[in-house]
Amino acid sequence: MTDPVTDDVIRAAQVLADHRESIDRLDAILVYTLGERFKHTQAVGRLKAEHALPPSDPDREAKQIARLEDLAKRADLDPEFAKKFLNFIIDEVIRHHKKHQE
Repeated sequence: MTDPVTDDVIRAAQVLADHRESIDRLDAILVYTLGERFKHTQAVGRLKAEHALPPSDPDREAKQIARLEDLAKRADLDPEFAKKFLNFIIDEVIRHHKKHQE
């Protein structure tokens, strides 16, 4: 006869492993997506530097933050977290754009 507690622990361990496998795949998607995003923002930074455009665009940034907050709500993600995440990315992009202008 099998021990029901042991069976539950084994099932829980398998479910945990499945969740972790999915999380690992999603982390890879995030990293590759950010890599692709930064390829484009680097190109934008070079373009701005070539044409003496400012490294930041506060109007676009505000629109992007509002857009991301809306997307976050629809995705059942904390909008404050999404806003902080996008602000972090925007700050990094602006830093890169400033480097292109030096």
